[in-house]
Amino acid sequence: MPENEGFVPFRGHRTWYRVVGDDQSDGKLPVVLLHGGPGATHDYLEPLEALAETGGRRVVFYDQIGCGKSDLPEDDSLWVVETFVEELDVIRGALGLDRIHLFGSSWGGMLAMEYALTQPRGLESLILASSPASIPQWVEETGKLRADLPPDVQAVLDRHEAAGTTDDPEYEETATEFYKRHVCRTEPWPDCVLRSFQFIAEHGVVYRTMNGPSEFHVTGNIRDWSVVERLPEIRVPTLVVTGEHDEATPAINKTVADGISGAESVIYPGASHMAHVEDTEGYVRLLEEFLSRVEERVPTSAQQS
Repeated sequence: MPENEGFVPFRGHRTWYRVVGDDQSDGKLPVVLLHGGPGATHDYLEPLEALAETGGRRVVFYDQIGCGKSDLPEDDSLWVVETFVEELDVIRGALGLDRIHLFGSSWGGMLAMEYALTQPRGLESLILASSPASIPQWVEETGKLRADLPPDVQAVLDRHEAAGTTDDPEYEETATEFYKRHVCRTEPWPDCVLRSFQFIAEHGVVYRTMNGPSEFHVTGNIRDWSVVERLPEIRVPTLVVTGEHDEATPAINKTVADGISGAESVIYPGASHMAHVEDTEGYVRLLEEFLSRVEERVPTSAQQS
């Protein structure tokens, strides 16, 4: 597919973006993809390029500041939710994205919810993929999944967390046992997933500052984050999709879907946190059907983007 990439200035730094697809079919709107972490990269979302082929729409990737191909400033004051909400608005303005669908994966869905709560113009729909509305609920649910790990695995994790040695390679290797069950069940992991994890391993400042040392041990500054009480303020068509074996469990899906009026809820069978990697064809079909239904209900134009 045709594509272009570049940088958008943001707070004295640069945010990298890539747009896949150039011609949009009549009535189709671009979809902006928000990667997870916080502090990961766009790479693991690359299978969703297929939306440009199957849906005749532009697909917009970007690496959030401090991530991937974007600048990596040494400024810890940047690593707060508000930075990334502002950045998304700047990206939209710079690329002329007046009307969009917004897809958020994991932390990206948290960011999408925060952005939607600002009531931005031109936001036509949300897809919240494996995303919590409450980190306390996330910690509770991942704790239940962790309790199902083999006792020897749990013992290693407990020992390092108690000792404050979560940067030990043994801790990271042992945490992979959880990830293979609940983050990506494809064996082996595809290159796009490995690249995102490799970035966190080598440049994990944003992840550690905001989240913590692992998916199930959240000690960063988002540990008390919750928008559950504000979910009724989100007033755009919303799809909430979660894998059957997801670390963002079906209980988390229910909290989000119940809170947003009219939201559609899907539990993706056999999948985990990266259902779009594990079954790209079926996942893209699910998303495209939702996007097309939204576009049938609102006036759109190929010239409006």
